[in-house]
Amino acid sequence: MTETVGTGNPATARTNGKKKQAGGLTVRRVFTTEGVHPYDQVTWEHRDVVMTNWRDGTVNFEQRGVEFPGFWSVNATNIVTSKYFRGAVGTPQREQSLKQLIDRVVHSYVNAGREHGYFASPADAEVFEHELTWMLLHQVFSFNSPVWFNVGTTSKQQVSACFILAVDDTMESILNWYREEGLIFKGGSGAGLNLSRIRSSRELLSSGGTASGPVSFMRGADASAGTIKSGGATRRAAKMVVLDVDHPDVEEFVQTKAREEEKIKVLRDAGFDMDLSGSDIASVQYQNANNSVRVSDEFMQAVETEGDFGLRSRTTGEVIDRVDAKKLFRTIAQAAWECADPGLQYDGTINDWHTCPESGRITASNPCSEYMHLDNSSCNLASLNLLKFATEDGGFDAPLFAKAVELVITAMDISICFADFPTEAIGDTTRKFRQLGIGYANLGALLMALGHAYDSDGGRALAAAITSLMTGVSYRRSAELAAVVGPYEGYARNAEAHQRVMRKHAAANELVRTYHSNDAAVRALATQEWKRGIELGEKSGWRNAQASVLAPTGTIGFMMDCDTTGIEPDFSLVKFKKLVGGGSMQIVNQTIPRALAALGYQGEQIEAIVEYIAQHGHVVDAPGLRQEHYEVFDCAVGERSIAPMGHVRMMAAVQPFLSGAISKTVNMPESATVEEVEEIYFQGWKYGLKALAIYRDNCKVGQPLSSGKKEKAEPEAEKVVEYRPVRKRLPKKRPSQTVSFTVGGAEGYLHAGSYPDDGLGEIFVKLGKQGSTLSGVMDAFSMSISVGLQHGIPLEFYVSKFSNLRFEPAGMTDDPDIRIATSVMDYLFRRLALDYLPYEKRSQLGIFTADERSAQVEASYGTAPVAEPENVDIDALRSTVDSSSAEPAKVAHSTAELVELNLGTASDAPLCMTCGTKMRPAGSCYACEGCGATSGCS
Repeated sequence: MTETVGTGNPATARTNGKKKQAGGLTVRRVFTTEGVHPYDQVTWEHRDVVMTNWRDGTVNFEQRGVEFPGFWSVNATNIVTSKYFRGAVGTPQREQSLKQLIDRVVHSYVNAGREHGYFASPADAEVFEHELTWMLLHQVFSFNSPVWFNVGTTSKQQVSACFILAVDDTMESILNWYREEGLIFKGGSGAGLNLSRIRSSRELLSSGGTASGPVSFMRGADASAGTIKSGGATRRAAKMVVLDVDHPDVEEFVQTKAREEEKIKVLRDAGFDMDLSGSDIASVQYQNANNSVRVSDEFMQAVETEGDFGLRSRTTGEVIDRVDAKKLFRTIAQAAWECADPGLQYDGTINDWHTCPESGRITASNPCSEYMHLDNSSCNLASLNLLKFATEDGGFDAPLFAKAVELVITAMDISICFADFPTEAIGDTTRKFRQLGIGYANLGALLMALGHAYDSDGGRALAAAITSLMTGVSYRRSAELAAVVGPYEGYARNAEAHQRVMRKHAAANELVRTYHSNDAAVRALATQEWKRGIELGEKSGWRNAQASVLAPTGTIGFMMDCDTTGIEPDFSLVKFKKLVGGGSMQIVNQTIPRALAALGYQGEQIEAIVEYIAQHGHVVDAPGLRQEHYEVFDCAVGERSIAPMGHVRMMAAVQPFLSGAISKTVNMPESATVEEVEEIYFQGWKYGLKALAIYRDNCKVGQPLSSGKKEKAEPEAEKVVEYRPVRKRLPKKRPSQTVSFTVGGAEGYLHAGSYPDDGLGEIFVKLGKQGSTLSGVMDAFSMSISVGLQHGIPLEFYVSKFSNLRFEPAGMTDDPDIRIATSVMDYLFRRLALDYLPYEKRSQLGIFTADERSAQVEASYGTAPVAEPENVDIDALRSTVDSSSAEPAKVAHSTAELVELNLGTASDAPLCMTCGTKMRPAGSCYACEGCGATSGCS
């Protein structure tokens, strides 16, 4: 642990332009043993890291003979080696041991701490070095990715992952926004900003013309983000765009992405590749940002009372229009229901907990919504692995956790002394306010291990107490650091407000209701820390304007071998695990036996329950497991998934103890209604959250066409053709073809029989195991369609009715002409249309082959009209696709894919753009278990 001691003489060196005060930190050993280096306490082994793209077998990364501790998983080894080791692969300069990586970072921190007067003596600096090294080596915590990328290298020492920019109502500022955002994206980080200062499209320019409005400028920024993303960045650009609810263009902003999703659906149904990383996705706009509406308490109260609300001019502040607040709120919920955007940020709550209101309001957040502070600022993150503090007797070691927080928050503050920043304004603000973002991962695994349901009063009480203790210790340490090296530069101006927020945190801690000896003990220690920290802070001030957030912990979560990320519950009970020497296997989470033991089950009972979970993927009807314990094993997805409001309640439990906010998306089932989205967003305000976003399953694949549009798509509706109910049977011997297919991982066969001279006459669909309900239903369906065809019902009628039906299984197919299908029915009848309908009828239905689409695209750039394709020998084209060439059964390459196989449903998570593996949710982002790539900040 660390203590503050006096030196007797003021130091003469300077830190951030201020004289260091008397004193330094005395660091006591917590994890280490004097005279023994942390590296000497573990067994090391050499491994080969070879990472491939499972889709095509190409090698993405290879480095052999790397050195790691034996207890590190293969997955953590692969991700750290490929992501964080520096130097060109194959050269002597390339790092080849975890020792080199940790030393590179830790030595940089310790040297900066020495230089800036953080330690009372060289011996204290050495102890601090050993403690940090031990914690990183044993996966107790991790810094955010930019630290591992940059610190100790010849690159700029950028340590922050989260940035907030600012833009004003001038063209110079808007163009500078594009530039600054591009620089941040280039470095692999993300940024957010609020566009509400830009005047609306309903206001005039000084020249007398009408302003473009913020939404129009979003297009340019979106295109820039997309270009930089595809130009060599390590991951997809992450950005947040915020607009205040009283901006006159707010409704246009709300509907931007919902309208684009409609476009995506139409293009996807036409066969274009509209996946997240698809080649055709660039044809739609606004896909590179998360959108959020900043709602005020005034607006939410108007929603509650069903009153009206004023939209204000950006130039004069006057109300230029009044709208029905509840109707606008419904529009926001409708858009979120359709495409998961926009989320909400609750402005009143955010600024009520603001430590520095005299220096400016909080108007925006980083892309994942956990960092919220002044414009043109940044935040470096670090996260602790909570499961490391669970004791063998089913407790939580609060004193040890507090000591770990001390060490980590000290290191984080030191980093600002030597950090570089992407812009001068961000560097200036960050050095003046020294915002930090300590957080944690593995909360879901910890609660399960201790026998708590995620959605339970006991689980929420423990989570709240731990979060309160973490932030309380962080601010107490910040006050101690202020006594040693001075408070943050903006503190004097904001002292009263900062102290007020500290008292609010402490008061919220007193309101936590405890249910168990664990949470009672943690809260009691947190109470002491808040009291001590406030007393110290009132004397010395605080070193940091902000201390804590809850980040997604995507890549660093894998580095720490965490089962769960950030505040999330467990994703599933069965995990996909890579093995030393290659290969993989599915295993039941190791947390489950621990949880069963904590609940009082004996060895044989635990073994039987674990075996059942391995076979079924859930605990329902597990032998010997009491029903009242089912909830302990509830997960994000699966047989017993946690209700959306359960996620909101957990967020509400910990929010009062965070300086910032929480990166989390509340997942909702596909069957959720717009009213339920409204309720989630409304309750988020009532519960005191700072930000909230939802994601409804399958909403990102577009919505069904309205009845009016569908009627327009009906081919040749004006023609009246009489079909007599006379059955024309097929001859005994008739031509036929068999097509194997895969839709969303489900395999099947389509057998189509034809009249010798007059088109399709029968179909048989093989899907599901013989004797299963699905197989029987498909047989009956096939007979019904066959009889209808033989009675003269035209194929195009069936195609128009059954294509675009939406249900599971759905997703990617193995058919080059139909890349994505919304259901098996959608695939079957589009395939039949391609095989048996002439071009003119298919064009009315919007169904084309891959070659036809290519020809249309080429023609659109030239002068020649699109020629009708020549007759194609279908049998010849499909001769290689028969029952003998069926692909092998689908195998999983990640936990997300394993869950899909167990549930028989497809998830909406994107495929990793690096290795092709299905990603899984991590906060409000996605993370890849295969290579550690993320879709946002980490």
